[in-house]
Amino acid sequence: MHDSADLAFSDWLGSAQFEPGAERGEGPDQHGYAWARGFVDFAAGGMRSWLHGKGVRWFPLVQWAERGGYLADGHGNSVPRFHVTWGTGPGIVEPFVAAALDAARGGLLDVRFRHRVTDLVVADGRVTGVRAEVLAPDDAERGAPSSRDVVGEVELAAGAVVIASGGIGANHKLVRARWPHDAGTLPPRMLQGVPDSTDGLLLEVARESGAAMVHEDRMWHYPEGIANHSPVWTRHGIRILPGPSSLWLDADGRRFPQPLYPGFDALGSLQHVTRQGDTHSWFVLNRRIMETEFALSGSEQNPDLTGKDVRLLTKRVLPGAVGPVAAFAEKSPEFVFAATPADLAAGMNALVGERRIDAGELARTIALRDAQVTSGLGKDHQVVATAMARRFTVDRLIRVAPPRPLTDPKDGPLLAVRLSVLTRKTLGGLHTDAVGRVLRPDGEVLDGLWAVGEASGFGGGGVHGHRALEGTFLGGCLFTGRTVGRALAR
Repeated sequence: MHDSADLAFSDWLGSAQFEPGAERGEGPDQHGYAWARGFVDFAAGGMRSWLHGKGVRWFPLVQWAERGGYLADGHGNSVPRFHVTWGTGPGIVEPFVAAALDAARGGLLDVRFRHRVTDLVVADGRVTGVRAEVLAPDDAERGAPSSRDVVGEVELAAGAVVIASGGIGANHKLVRARWPHDAGTLPPRMLQGVPDSTDGLLLEVARESGAAMVHEDRMWHYPEGIANHSPVWTRHGIRILPGPSSLWLDADGRRFPQPLYPGFDALGSLQHVTRQGDTHSWFVLNRRIMETEFALSGSEQNPDLTGKDVRLLTKRVLPGAVGPVAAFAEKSPEFVFAATPADLAAGMNALVGERRIDAGELARTIALRDAQVTSGLGKDHQVVATAMARRFTVDRLIRVAPPRPLTDPKDGPLLAVRLSVLTRKTLGGLHTDAVGRVLRPDGEVLDGLWAVGEASGFGGGGVHGHRALEGTFLGGCLFTGRTVGRALAR
């Protein structure tokens, strides 16, 4: 592979589709464009050494995220760029928590748990602090809903206020209200990929205090959600991180159009579902493909990587599904196994409570796909792309199953997984300038107020534009936090 900052930025622009003029510092995407250029340069430059110096390490096998499948100037990554942190989420957070604890012990940091900001204090056009409700103590588990009983109020003064409250993924009413009209209709039942606290309330507080919001209809939700069999928060869903071999079918059993294959274009696949008005879609595969290609999002779903357990990690290259995937296959009603296409169609219809999958058409779809695989070459673009993926060593070892018919008895039984929409990330947010200062609707700086992470659209109110390359959300949080922190230290 031969990657470069220029190739990565070209891929970024192909996915973002910024509004005209952004590259000249004009229009609503001018700040998002500038943050994107800065992030790509940072990722290609000092990011690794900065984190490595803090003790962060990475799983050595780099993986694909959004494969794209369009022309060279379209959406997707040209090469694998998805670096998994050794220790996953806790591994990346650990050095920053350690620094915070040191600062607290040294009297430099005051952490106030169970405080909920309800208002920004503004004096003479400058944000000078916050007002907050003090909530009753609660011993709820991490991520679980906690009490909102108010036991007091407090006002805190500050030289600068930095909003780092995330997006709106847990506020389904707000998600629906902001979902673009030309992208169809979000289904009445959606799963949730973020804790209940990701409700967007502080963003509205900032708006009411004079802050500008931009690109509020730009979102990054997933169509490959399954309900967590052991939920922590409300409507808790897990995303399947798929390899490219499964057939992706709509609610009536029709294949998604090219290049909407598993792992190629998450937002395009989501909008295919919503524009059809469907509540769900399906992966159709077999047990062998599941065992080879399915991974699950979330630190708790990857105990080997999270626990830095090398012995457990080696099982990923052995036959059989990794533990969390096997648990979902056993416990989740969304997984339908069957010996024949006819039996599979019957199970799919039984799960949804209506006869939407025609057994004969499902058998025909599977047979047509299998004929392409057994040809040795094939004209089916998904089959060709899957074969191409196996030229990459990591895909061949742990992510892409050998190309064989779905009905091969050695790889059975057949499997269908019902997929639901999973809310996750907000691509728009508080409009910020090149150093993270929040802007007013007229484009002027709202003195004293800053924003980082998802609250700022991961930079500038929308660093990703309309689509993301994936693996760039956490990176955007690190980059915006570092940039704002250094600006405030000057």
